[in-house]
Amino acid sequence: MNLVDLCNKVKRLRVFETSLGILALTLCIIYYFFWLDYRVVTKRARLPLVNQRVFWLSFDAKGDKLGAEKTEFLSDFHCGCDVFDGDWVWDRSYPLYQSKDCRFLDQGFRCSENGRPDFFYTKWRWQPRHCNLPRFNGRIMLEKLRNKRVVFAGDSIGRNQWESLLCLLSLAIPNTSSIYEVNGNPITKHKGFLVFKFDDYNCTVEYFRAPFLVLQSRPPPVDAPKNMKTTLKLDQMDRTSPQWRNADLLVLNTGHWWNYEKTIRGGCYFQEGSNLKTNMSIDNAYKRALETVFQWIHSEVNTTKTQVFFRTYAPVHFRGGTWRTGGTCHKETLPQLGSSLVPKQTWTRYNIFINALSDYASSSEKSKEIQILNISNMSSRRKDGHSSLYYLGHEAGPVPLHRQDCSHWCLPGVPDSWNDILYAMFLKREMIRNSNVSSFSAQV
Repeated sequence: MNLVDLCNKVKRLRVFETSLGILALTLCIIYYFFWLDYRVVTKRARLPLVNQRVFWLSFDAKGDKLGAEKTEFLSDFHCGCDVFDGDWVWDRSYPLYQSKDCRFLDQGFRCSENGRPDFFYTKWRWQPRHCNLPRFNGRIMLEKLRNKRVVFAGDSIGRNQWESLLCLLSLAIPNTSSIYEVNGNPITKHKGFLVFKFDDYNCTVEYFRAPFLVLQSRPPPVDAPKNMKTTLKLDQMDRTSPQWRNADLLVLNTGHWWNYEKTIRGGCYFQEGSNLKTNMSIDNAYKRALETVFQWIHSEVNTTKTQVFFRTYAPVHFRGGTWRTGGTCHKETLPQLGSSLVPKQTWTRYNIFINALSDYASSSEKSKEIQILNISNMSSRRKDGHSSLYYLGHEAGPVPLHRQDCSHWCLPGVPDSWNDILYAMFLKREMIRNSNVSSFSAQV
């Protein structure tokens, strides 16, 4: 049934109240809008009147149709396409997996199983403005990772992305019993690390919990103030960092714990060498820690062997408060244009990172050592993608309104798109590396 037939049926209804007729017509149009693949709409129809949200979902910011011809990211060896400049587009083929079919997810990320009634948040795909990303193919990535290690190190948002990658890769494995945690640990939230092995490829995909990336030390120095319980040693890497550095693919993130609640309020202060920095601001401490991480990459990681990615800060979307003061996001079911709901600290964290990276990568040599997964802006539009009320499990049901989680993301969901980009950038780097090797061999 096309839109014209649908509207004709509405016209034949005996609607006695004008308002009811308008309501019926509106509902029909909304139904039709979500039933169609938006890309097909933009290719086959010119809609004379569309509101701002529909226009944004269907077209890019310049008014060009999203279906317009684009280069393929992997064939563009000049790297002219910024994959982080784009829009969220409706894709009827998404999601690529269902949470009930992936045994590598924490209960807290299984929003649909935990009672979330809508599903639109699973249907959005990130579309760069000037090129097309390759569709994620777990078999191809696993083949590239044969006999190799993938390591994620960071906070629980990093874990969000790590679990997404486990699910995406497991799609390529018919017998998922060949994927297992090497120490027999369950995939539940805990301190420490988890290592999942894909036996068919002799590949491991690992997660190390290190929310600050630098060392959190207990107990504090003997002469520390009484309210000081721990210190962050800003000039030393996390104690598990020796286990990261030999990875073949290393994905780092930090930022969500660099706030008053996770540091000073809990008695965690800053330290450099033997000097306590009781008056150092959190922002300055964060910048100093980033400098330590960048220097560690330069001096300790063989970036010829290891692809190093640093993922930028993932925005939170608490409306009407923070996570401690009753902020909410449970009524959000669609992406938005712009990022007005994102707290200003999101861009503060982002700018501190960008400035620290710019200072570090002033030389062309260092600038090639780290690839940036710059997901802050694209994720700022996804106020609909968080766990909100649905993170305790189906039996427990939705949590009280004042206990919402507007930081972590539902899976399937937004972190899958981060991994789509990670996959594309990983393959591009492999192609360039192999091309250089082939060129060198030909010259020899």
